[in-house]
Amino acid sequence: MMPPTFKIWVASLVVLFFKMHFNSVMQKRGRDAAGAYPRPEDAKMFNMEVKEDTGLAWRAGRCWQNDLENIPLYMFLSLAYVLAGGPELWAYILFGTFTLARVLHTVFYLRAAQPWRFLSYTAAHLALLGIVGILVYRLFIA
Repeated sequence: MMPPTFKIWVASLVVLFFKMHFNSVMQKRGRDAAGAYPRPEDAKMFNMEVKEDTGLAWRAGRCWQNDLENIPLYMFLSLAYVLAGGPELWAYILFGTFTLARVLHTVFYLRAAQPWRFLSYTAAHLALLGIVGILVYRLFIA
């Protein structure tokens, strides 16, 4: 039998997968609109010119980099939370906050919307700190 926190964790990963997939689609859309790809072999395959990403494609690429700096931390810390038997209510709150904040971060990044991008990034980071806090408490204090 799976703990409820495992189901919450998997649900958050599925949402984050679709968020990242959407970001890939936006990067491709930006490249198609610009008629260019940054790598010669890709440009040749799609019959476009070679040019560095700009506009939407650049933003989507930067968003990808930000995801790759933050989502793996979440994946491992939240899995540790599940394995440590973290409380279900806090899993809903913290996993949900992280996931929603990362979805919003992507929307705000692609739209160049400050201060909303910063606020969504901060919310996700605070959720990670909450996960770490509960982990430390459960493993070393309780």
